[in-house]
Amino acid sequence: MPRRPNVFAFTPLDRSHRMRREEAALALARSHPEARVVPVWRSMSLVVSGDVTAAAMPALLELAELTAHPEAAASLVLLGQREGVPYFACDVSWVEQPADLPAICRYGGEFVDLRQVGAVLPADEGALLAYARAMMSWHRRSRFCGSCGAPTESRQAGHVRTCTSCADEQFPRSDPAVIMLVHDDAERCLLARQASWPSRVYSTLAGFVEPGESLEAAVAREVHEETGVRVSEATYHSSQPWPFPSSIMLGFFARAEVGEILIDPEEIEDAQWFAREQLRELVERRELRLPQPLSIARRLVEDWLQG
Repeated sequence: MPRRPNVFAFTPLDRSHRMRREEAALALARSHPEARVVPVWRSMSLVVSGDVTAAAMPALLELAELTAHPEAAASLVLLGQREGVPYFACDVSWVEQPADLPAICRYGGEFVDLRQVGAVLPADEGALLAYARAMMSWHRRSRFCGSCGAPTESRQAGHVRTCTSCADEQFPRSDPAVIMLVHDDAERCLLARQASWPSRVYSTLAGFVEPGESLEAAVAREVHEETGVRVSEATYHSSQPWPFPSSIMLGFFARAEVGEILIDPEEIEDAQWFAREQLRELVERRELRLPQPLSIARRLVEDWLQG
C-alpha cells in the first residue's frame, strides 16, 4: 500500500515574510499582471472539476478582477509567491451568493467545504487552500481587540491585526492538538468512536493540549481521560495543519501500559482493541469504516497496519 500524502502540510509557496513589511514591494505585488487570488466564501473554497470521486483543482482568480470591490481589497492577505507570481487570499463572504461576482462565475467552479475535496486535491494545492481558509477564519474572529474591545485593523499584508485604540497586536495562531494511535505488545491498536459520527466509523484518540502541558503529557492525559488506558511511551509520527478552524494536529504512536478500557461516555460512545488482521478484515468487509482519507488519523492507522 503506498504511503498516503500528508494533505494540507506542504504549501507550494515562498511565504515572502519580508515583503509583508515593505509597502513598496506589496504595491508591486498587487499590481503584478499575473497576481492570483484564492477566494474564500463563508469558510468554503472555490474548486473546479471536483467532487468526492474526481480530481479537483483550486480556481484562482486574477487579482485585477477583484480590486474594484473595496470589500475585497480590504480583506486581501498576502500568502506568498510561486515562481515569482504573488498569491493572495480574499474573503468574498460579503456577497449574498458567489454568483453575484462575475469574476467567480466565469470559472464554472463551486465553493465547497475543503474537507469534502481535500482527499482529491494535489497535496500542495490542498495546502494552498488550507492556508487561505485559515487566514480568513482568523481575520473573521479577530475583528475586535481582546484587551479593550475596540475594532482592529489588518496590517503587514494581513498577518497582524492592530487595535485602533490601545495598539495591541494580534497574530494568526494555531491551536496544538495531539492525535495518537495507541497500541500494545499484543499487536493490537485502540480505536474509538463518538456518537455523532456516521455509523461504523472508528478512529484514533485526540484532544487539545492544555496550558503548561507537554505534548507527551497531553497524549497520556487524553488517552486516560477518554478510555481509562494508561500509556508509558509516546513517539512522534508526523503533523498536519487542520484549518477547521485553526488547529495543528501532532501525531503520535503511544504504547499502552495498562489496557483495560473504561470509557468516558461524555467523550466517546465506544472504544475497542483491534488486532491487525482483524482490523483489515473488518475494513475489507465494510463492517468498520476508518476516518476520512485526508486526515492524519487515517495516516496513523494505515502506517500501523503496515507494521
